[in-house]
This record gives sequence, structure tokens and C-alpha cells, in this order.
Amino acid sequence: MAEYPPRGMKNRELASLTIRKRYVLLTRDRDFANTIMYPPKQFHGIIVLNIHPPKAEKLIRGIESLLAKVKDYEGKLIIVKDGSFEIIEDKS
Repeated sequence: MAEYPPRGMKNRELASLTIRKRYVLLTRDRDFANTIMYPPKQFHGIIVLNIHPPKAEKLIRGIESLLAKVKDYEGKLIIVKDGSFEIIEDKS
């Protein structure tokens, strides 16, 4: 299921919404890659698309690659780049 937040929603409000509804957050906003502000262990998954330029074909390819290889997103920050991705887990 996908839910699009209202335009102009603050990052803090969006973070609270995704935690409350147990959603995986999929975003191009690199602010969510800040593990101090948004600790991965508090989320059901954060996926940051860091693909430039953000053309639809490149974004889709990155997401497809991620979905083919990663099945568990709980407590993880995943940064998707051109042709690769990085998984960051908070072990504390």
C-alpha cells in the first residue's frame, strides 16, 4: 500500500506518521539519511533514493534492484544510488 503525504508536511510529522502506521518510508529527501535525527531502529524502514538525475527510469531501476535483493527493511536505512545501495543498521 502506498500513501502520499500532503504537500508541505514537515519531516518530523512525516516521520511520526510512518512510525505510527508502520510504513516503510520511501523518499528522495536526504534529510532522512541523518541517523541522529531519524534513527533507523525507530522506523519500519527508511529508503532514500539518492539518484541523479532523478529520471523515472533510473528511480524504477534502483527500486527494482533493491526489491530483488532486500526482503527485510525493519530498523534499516537504505540509501539507493545509481547501480548500488547501502544498508545502514543502528546496532545500539
